[in-house]
Amino acid sequence: MDTSDKRPFGFWTATALVVGGMIGSGIFMMPAALAPFGWTGSIAWIVSIAGALAIAYTIGRMAQAMPEATGAVAITGAALGEFPGVLVGWSYWVSVWCANAAIATAATSYLAAIVPPLDATPWAGALTSVALLWLLTLLNLAGARAAGRFQVVTTILKITPLIAVIVIALSLGVSGQVHLPAFPAEQAVIASIATAVTLTLFPLVGFESAGVAAERVRDPERNIMRASMAGTIGTGLLYILVCSAIVLILSPDAVTKSSAPFALFVGQFWGAGASQTIALFAAIAAIGALNGWVLIQGEVPLGMARAGLLPSWFAKVSARDVPVRVLLLSSALGTVLLLFTASPTLGGVFQFMAILASCATLWLYLAICVAALVRRIAMPTAAIGLAFSLFAFWGAGWEAAGLSVVLMLTAVPLYFLRPRASLAEQPA
Repeated sequence: MDTSDKRPFGFWTATALVVGGMIGSGIFMMPAALAPFGWTGSIAWIVSIAGALAIAYTIGRMAQAMPEATGAVAITGAALGEFPGVLVGWSYWVSVWCANAAIATAATSYLAAIVPPLDATPWAGALTSVALLWLLTLLNLAGARAAGRFQVVTTILKITPLIAVIVIALSLGVSGQVHLPAFPAEQAVIASIATAVTLTLFPLVGFESAGVAAERVRDPERNIMRASMAGTIGTGLLYILVCSAIVLILSPDAVTKSSAPFALFVGQFWGAGASQTIALFAAIAAIGALNGWVLIQGEVPLGMARAGLLPSWFAKVSARDVPVRVLLLSSALGTVLLLFTASPTLGGVFQFMAILASCATLWLYLAICVAALVRRIAMPTAAIGLAFSLFAFWGAGWEAAGLSVVLMLTAVPLYFLRPRASLAEQPA
């Protein structure tokens, strides 16, 4: 097997993995959540994007310093020790398959706007979400190259709704039809910024995708940094523009009550027929994100096992170098979560799983920044990323943070079952 087969992701595919992982279901629901915050929501985007960039840069620098590492999780294990590496990696893996369940649920809700029977009953919605999850799992079983190509195509398609909102906002601004609300008092911003930052974090999760899948990226010392920074900056700018446009131009009450704020915005200015088109592209965005995260759910345990942080069972791959066992296990757990949380409202299911995924992900961000500080690499950005992660934990609340700790501790038995050396160090 040549290098191109083992590392099929160049700069553009790695960037598509980052952008595709970020632009999924979260941004299409975020205006409704941020509408009560007004301008504070826009400030929160800036804070969250700055924190994400600091962490992305830190991951890139760590990848440059440790190019032999199989990913960001393995880097934390090498820098902080095997036990922290197992806990952090396991927590991140839990966050990924929980997020996949949430994204599949969101994709179903968008598709149901076009084909209502898809979520006519709670079980219909749950089974549709399960079907989407397994279709993307089958695609990833064909190999990372096929999944990467699909990611590039869906990434190009999914930015269409974002561009539509920007075009409408610019045309309104040029014509002088925009009447923005007053900027809030400083006290009001300080009082609500922590909650708003926590809300804006979920749509940004995914900026670390290239670093997590480092084993699949060609020239990782160069491409992980470039893909992570370019993807995060580009997506972050789009987020600020589109979310702020919807929140600040439309009535806050109307946006807060809407289950499809993008469709509401475009439909109000371009007519009712545009709403279903936006719903279709939102579904494409969620499906594209689901594809990228299904890939990641296999890469995380595989990289950990190859680094000696998990039992060798997790390192078994097919002839296409696909971690079949782990992919099937992850999607099976996501399926159980989808069926267990089936409820009359898909929105409630999404919110539960999104909060769970976000808090579990924060442990990786915190750990990679601590690892960089221990190794004295990218110390200014690592310190910023660490402060941001702790701030986000505080904004999420102790209940969600505590649940993430409980889930992380389920990895303790695996720590004692791990091999005593990485696969590369074990005798043939």
